[in-house]
Amino acid sequence: MIPQEWDVKSFDDLFDFRNGVNAEKQAYGQGVPFINVLEPITYSHIYGPEISGRIMLSESLLNSYAVRHGDVLFNRTSETQEEVGLASAYLGSEQVVFGGFVICGRPKNDSLDPLYSGYALRAPSVRSQIIPMGQGAIRANISQHNLKLVLALVPAPAEQGAIATALRDVDELLKGIERLIAKKHDLKQAAMQQLLTGQTRLPGFIGEWETKKLGEMLTICHGKSQRGIETEDGIYPILATGGQIGSTNSYICDKPSVLIGRKGTIDQPQYMDTPFWTVDTLFYSNVKNGNSAKFLFYLFWRFDWKRYNEASGVPSLNAKTIEGIEAKCPEPHEQEAIATVLTDMDAELAALDQRLTKTRNLKQAMMQELLTGKTRLVTSEAIHA
Repeated sequence: MIPQEWDVKSFDDLFDFRNGVNAEKQAYGQGVPFINVLEPITYSHIYGPEISGRIMLSESLLNSYAVRHGDVLFNRTSETQEEVGLASAYLGSEQVVFGGFVICGRPKNDSLDPLYSGYALRAPSVRSQIIPMGQGAIRANISQHNLKLVLALVPAPAEQGAIATALRDVDELLKGIERLIAKKHDLKQAAMQQLLTGQTRLPGFIGEWETKKLGEMLTICHGKSQRGIETEDGIYPILATGGQIGSTNSYICDKPSVLIGRKGTIDQPQYMDTPFWTVDTLFYSNVKNGNSAKFLFYLFWRFDWKRYNEASGVPSLNAKTIEGIEAKCPEPHEQEAIATVLTDMDAELAALDQRLTKTRNLKQAMMQELLTGKTRLVTSEAIHA
């Protein structure tokens, strides 16, 4: 139920619309920042640094297609209907223009708080109106006429500000988690470079590493068709190059194993330490001589597998080729120690990814509650004060 203090207004009541500038090919790549189709799709709010394009225009065109603080940009076209007509509020102050694949909505009045509009105009209640309007056989498109028909909920200014501030705080939290994930990922990549090459040794380990062929440490094995063994309620996964594709009650291997694509995706190693079945496009391995499967899994990520591609069409690897690759390796006990360090780093990254997902879900839940008035941050008394 819509709060009685909230208005329902059409986009036609809220905005004057205009399509963006189209210029000659040589005008692009230099000049002023240029908002094109990608920015509204990617960002709910544009401050300036997000803009990647540049365009050189005459002074009259610069003025005619300038974007002002508080304008709302909509992508006029997209590859999918679900992404057409996404709204993005411009909150910057530098000189910016908008391109031909973008529709600019200039506020007719101060009904919408600029920060609030970047959230509210991407809300499910708005998207559910815009998405069905997307037309086009190859690409989805939307027109100014379509946008004018869309209805939006408009709370009082004080409530808009409270809602926008709450959602912005969650966005800042999301950005902080994303930055932390990026930092931890870089640290892991550096650790892999140092530990898997012997440049840095863990405490207590000495002695030279020995150059070995992978075939001395593991045997590459072929997967088999899942026909006859696949079942919906199976307890073991059936794996392909892209991950699990089914389940079974049979297994092809029940020991820790490194897996690598035989055809198709050949550069995405997988690791399993529970029983599994693999199809014939995915190699698995039997690790031998006490070597660590987890260490070898991390080692596999260091190889340029496309260099070993043996097909001109669909990328392919050969078992003997894999077994013939040489690498410097420590003794099994040092392998285990290195694998433990990297596994702990992976666990930390997985926990951060889970936290990021939960925070994104929290934001979606908040948007559903706050942008529909189901949960109020401002009392009626405060609105009318």
